[in-house]
Parts: sequence; C-alpha cells; structure tokens
Amino acid sequence: MKKKIRSYDDLEREEKLLEELLLAQKQLIQADILMLKRQLKPASVALQFLNNITTADKHNPLLTQGANTAIDLILKKIVLARAGWLTKMLVPFFVKNYSSHFIADHKQDIVQKIFSLFSGNKNGKAKAASTVPGSEN
Repeated sequence: MKKKIRSYDDLEREEKLLEELLLAQKQLIQADILMLKRQLKPASVALQFLNNITTADKHNPLLTQGANTAIDLILKKIVLARAGWLTKMLVPFFVKNYSSHFIADHKQDIVQKIFSLFSGNKNGKAKAASTVPGSEN
C-alpha cells in the first residue's frame, strides 16, 4: 500500500526513494546483461568459428592465394588422395576459408617471416620492422 503524499517533504522523500529504486533496477539490468554475455560466449565463439570456415576473408589476396595453392597441393593431392569426391571438395574449402581468416589475423607476423627468409636472417625475425613494407610504426 502506497503512502499518500500530503506535503512537499513527503513528495521529496518519495522522489528520492524512487530514484534509488531506479538506480537499483539499472544496476540489476546491467548485471543481468553481463551474465547473459558470459553465458552466450561459447555460442558466440562457435558462431565465429562457423563463420570463419564458411566465408573467406578477401583482404589479403596474395597471401591467401599462396595458402590456397599450398592447401590444394597438400590436402587434395597427398592427404586426401584416396578420399571420396565430397571429402576432397569440402575439407579444402573449409581449410581455405579458415586459413584466410588466420592470415588476416596474423598478417604482420607472416609478412615478417617471409621477408626474413629472403633477407638471410637465421633467427626468423626481420632485422627492423621499418624494413618490412606496409608495417605500421
């Protein structure tokens, strides 16, 4: 049962009470949203993985084409040589799509390793990041 407001002081007390209640409700909603995000994290990761294997990243065509050629050679000709036609078609498709996203995520490291191979550096790292074209300093 609500109290009847009879004076200005009663009105101010009721307003303060309602503001506190509103703040508590906002905090409760924020906590619920954080809990939902944590609970949906595995589904989000699974959907991201599904997206990575079904769509190709087109931002690095040169690196992606090199990886696709290597995947075709290794998977189709060697690993899946005796597999059925569906397996020979689907497995390289998924691996190519996933590798395109992997290349996009690790582009800088891959480019540095490639340049270090051609520079004669034995430790696998480029001498200076400024020598790699397209590097961000």
